[in-house]
Amino acid sequence: MSHRVLGKKVIVTGAAQGIGAAIATLYAEQGADVVLADVQQDKATALAAELSERTGRRCIAIHVDVSSRQAIEQMVEAAINTLGGIDILINNAGINVFNDPVKLTPEEWQRCFSVDLEGVWNCCQAVLPHMLDKQSGSIVNIASVHGHKIIANSFPYPVVKHGLIGLTRALGIQYAAQGIRVNSISPGLIMTPIAEAYFNSCENPAEEERRQAEILPCKRIGRPEEVAYTALFLGSDEAPFINATDILIDGGRTQVYCD
Repeated sequence: MSHRVLGKKVIVTGAAQGIGAAIATLYAEQGADVVLADVQQDKATALAAELSERTGRRCIAIHVDVSSRQAIEQMVEAAINTLGGIDILINNAGINVFNDPVKLTPEEWQRCFSVDLEGVWNCCQAVLPHMLDKQSGSIVNIASVHGHKIIANSFPYPVVKHGLIGLTRALGIQYAAQGIRVNSISPGLIMTPIAEAYFNSCENPAEEERRQAEILPCKRIGRPEEVAYTALFLGSDEAPFINATDILIDGGRTQVYCD
């Protein structure tokens, strides 16, 4: 087994399932100590225990709602006390809020922004002082193809993801001279539990999954592990000159002009 991030101290938010779980798993397998932060405490705890036993790395689960600044500060403090520092932050936690703009409630708007944008900012602001003290660090934000192309009936999610990519670029430029890199990844359709739940809600799940796959140039839906490998690369020392940019992982979908 290679150890591409040996000894690195990593926080992964939204780590209990899907893309976050794949990222946490890969980092531990590649030699990192990992904080698995999530509102789904039981799932995060079970995964952390399994990773610790299998990889021999320190993996701990922390219950945290990223929309709470106090909870984020407590998480960062616990990570530093337990792991001895923070080298890499992966902001993966997020929720989907899709509605007709006219029908959207103020509560839906606020919830989307508080988790998907303010939550990322809360985490960044909490870890940046520690990274600045060391003059090194990497932050990887999980954005979305919705931050590049507008898809009807998805409001206000694209607004937030456009903002997240802007936040990434602004922070990356702000702290580049202090040895801190900030990048983002924009996944397309990935087979996560959320995607599976959507397919299962359809009248004909298999047909809807086939239809969605046919839209993609590669004719298949992405896997969480395919996002995780890019997150590993961006967080590692293998990407020292990559900063303030976004990488699309969508099978080429956003390059195709079609509905």
